Amino acid sequence: MVQFVENRKHRRYLSTAKAKIPGVFTGDALLKDISITGCCIECTMHVDINENTDYSITVYPENAAKIGCFDLVAECKWIRSSGYSCNIGFYIKKSPEGKEFERYVDYLCWQKNT
Repeated sequence: MVQFVENRKHRRYLSTAKAKIPGVFTGDALLKDISITGCCIECTMHVDINENTDYSITVYPENAAKIGCFDLVAECKWIRSSGYSCNIGFYIKKSPEGKEFERYVDYLCWQKNT
């Protein structure tokens, strides 16, 4: 069951989508949560990323969502490393394929309520 993260202006919905940030790391990372204004990505490797810098993120929703991949332009707001993982928080600035992004957040909201 999908849950959401509380204590935010916009609810963040837990996700199992894959994410890629070209030029930052190779392979996939986990999109841990997402809302219309932000997201958190978890990597199992050290990443060379800078706060207050814009990055292009490609999101690959889980197959059950039946939604195609989409890109986001997001600003890195924070980085937290611990053990073998690294969590990166982003503020989403825009999505060139806005409809797919909106459909995915709507899907996660629907999943949470079923």
